[in-house]
Amino acid sequence: MQQHNVTSVQALEAIYAEASEASIVKELDHIDANYRALIEASPFLALATVGPTGLDCSPRGDPRGFVHVVDEKTLILPDRRGNNRIDSLRNLIENPRLAMLFLIPGMGETLRVNGRGRISVDPVLLQRYAVDGKEPKVVLEVTVDAVFFQCARAVIRADLWNPAKYVTRSTLPSEGKILADASASRIDGATYDRELSARVKSTLY
Repeated sequence: MQQHNVTSVQALEAIYAEASEASIVKELDHIDANYRALIEASPFLALATVGPTGLDCSPRGDPRGFVHVVDEKTLILPDRRGNNRIDSLRNLIENPRLAMLFLIPGMGETLRVNGRGRISVDPVLLQRYAVDGKEPKVVLEVTVDAVFFQCARAVIRADLWNPAKYVTRSTLPSEGKILADASASRIDGATYDRELSARVKSTLY
């Protein structure tokens, strides 16, 4: 019901208690030694961008340390092979603002980074991130504006790292089924699923 919508910052702030000192002081405008350790331990992040056609949030993953801390204000990460939609990259061309949420397996706290991104095809950087002789097409250079950890409550509530709570993949629609339904069967879902594992393995880099 619209009468229950919160439509002003003043009304919103009236609902919540004031943020604690700890919630404020943890935010830095640079990467210190503590936050560097968290970034270097993470094999996965979600990258959020915004552009003229809307928002995008997409996963990025590689062996831990794949996000290189150049200095206290600069991060670099490779853009690995994907589906070639390049939604995030399109957005960054139009608007450099981005946000990253780092996860560390087994750890409740997450790390948030807000900043501005640039897309680079510097051959030295491309070669640095080559795997088995395969270079990424581009790398992202991020200027850090804010960095802070997020407490573990969300991960604890989700019981995210508990193997007993893992979902059996076969209980949910497969990629092939989703594509077959979305394409009105123009895509052969059974064939897509049958070939998926080998295709992913051969196109990781």
